[in-house]
Amino acid sequence: MPESKRRSRYTPPPAKKAPKSKPWVPATMFALLICGIAVVVLNYLGLLPGDEADNAYLVLGLILITSGFVFATKLR
Repeated sequence: MPESKRRSRYTPPPAKKAPKSKPWVPATMFALLICGIAVVVLNYLGLLPGDEADNAYLVLGLILITSGFVFATKLR
């Protein structure tokens, strides 16, 4: 068979690299994680206003920590 009639294997084009994260993404991630941990710890120490250990502060702290993890998935 002549050279021109041979089929070559298909090679897909190289995958495009994802763009680098903006500088505010890791800063926001760390800020949310630290604030969430601080709210939970301060709640258990009784330093926040309200009753001894208020569940609303625990929920707020867990929401902040979860938001930090969501931002961590956006980090490249």
